[in-house]
Amino acid sequence: MAAYWVFKSEPSKYPWEQLVTDGQTHWDGVRNHQAANNLKAMRLGDRGFFYHSNIGLQMVGVVEVTREYHPDPSDPTARFGMVAVRPLLPLTTPVTLKQIKADPLLSGMALVRQSRLSVCPVTDDEWQALCRLGGLTA
Repeated sequence: MAAYWVFKSEPSKYPWEQLVTDGQTHWDGVRNHQAANNLKAMRLGDRGFFYHSNIGLQMVGVVEVTREYHPDPSDPTARFGMVAVRPLLPLTTPVTLKQIKADPLLSGMALVRQSRLSVCPVTDDEWQALCRLGGLTA
């Protein structure tokens, strides 16, 4: 059974449009242990929302995990790893953090509760609700 996630990226550093152009990327540079554990839990085919953090504060697309957790060569300590993701499709309507916080079903999301995590889980019910808000069929 697939799991769902949020992948947060600052659009000034790596926007959705760049991922679409690249076709795939390694989700590297994660140095928080809880976020790293989320990366370790990911499996091929898991899906996630691509979320523009800091500027925009909105989910803009859907990605798929194409490579499971493996060493991150940018970590000199060799303690952290990364996954690879590819873009699947943009959201028809971006879903803002304001919308998420205002929705009783979504206001308890890890994205809201643990706002500093760069990678966080999404429940099945949250996934369905976010897909509807984003104009997608889950």
